[in-house]
Amino acid sequence: LMKPLQGCRGRGVVVGTVTLCLAAGWALQIPGGVSLVVAQPNINATVAQNILLSVEYSCRGVATIEWKHVSSWGTTSIVEWRSGNYVNISTVYKDRVTTFENGSIQLQNVGVRDAGYYFVTVTEEHGTNAYGTIIVNVYEIIYEDLHFVAVLFAFLAAVSAILICFMWLCNKSLHLFQKKTTHKLTESTTEEIELETIEC
Repeated sequence: LMKPLQGCRGRGVVVGTVTLCLAAGWALQIPGGVSLVVAQPNINATVAQNILLSVEYSCRGVATIEWKHVSSWGTTSIVEWRSGNYVNISTVYKDRVTTFENGSIQLQNVGVRDAGYYFVTVTEEHGTNAYGTIIVNVYEIIYEDLHFVAVLFAFLAAVSAILICFMWLCNKSLHLFQKKTTHKLTESTTEEIELETIEC
């Protein structure tokens, strides 16, 4: 009686192992979701610069990528596309957005209103999602600094002009002084010659 029981147990273990392997194989055949990596979660830019919102997604099925911009001016849909298919760019961003196969987008000629949060959603055809966020800060060129540099340059130019005029006046005065001294010396030499002539 003992031997048949051991045989049943052995078969049960084999059947259980085969069932587990089949279940694991079946689970692996079902798409396992989508993953998303954000390369740079914070971006600082200046006005009129081009910026790359860089991400990298992976999934087994066909994915739909959607980008939205959220700021104090509201929420705006930027672009939505399906890998290998259509690209739907919002009219607000026409001619300013370039899409890439890895899910990234490039914004051209950014302005202050482009600052804010950029949300990317990658949705797999079986319904699984992955989300990413990038914060963008856009700074204006600080014209106060440029104004300071311009004023400093003008001040230095004015000081240089005054110094040049002063040097020119000094040179002219020196030239006049030398001329007078030479004239006096000539007069005194002439008088001495005349006196010598008279004495002779």
